Amino acid sequence: MKKQYLLFLTIIMCLYSFSSFCQTQELIENDYTDIENLSVYPNPVSQGKIYITSKNNAPKKIEIFNVLGKNIQTVIITQRELNISKLKAGVYIIKITENNISATRKLIVK
Repeated sequence: MKKQYLLFLTIIMCLYSFSSFCQTQELIENDYTDIENLSVYPNPVSQGKIYITSKNNAPKKIEIFNVLGKNIQTVIITQRELNISKLKAGVYIIKITENNISATRKLIVK
C-alpha cells in the first residue's frame, strides 16, 4: 500500500511540475517583443559616435549602464547619431526604448 501511495504521489508531482513548466514557457513566448529592425553600429566603437536606427525611427530613450549596472548616461535622441566620446574604453550595456518597447545590446568602446 505504501509503494502505491508513493508512486501515485510521484506521478501527481511530475504532472503538476510539467504543467507549470508549459504555462511558464507560453508566457515567455507571448511576452517577447523587440524594436523592429533595430541596429546599433559600429560596435565596437572607436570614433566616439554610434548610430542607432530602427524601422520607425521614432525618438528613442537611450540608457547606458556599466557592467555593474550603474547608469552612466541617459539621453533622448531624435536623430540616428549618439555621441559617446565621454565613455572610457570598456564594455557597456545599452538600453534603447522606443514607443514603450525596450531592447538591450552589449556595447564595446575601444
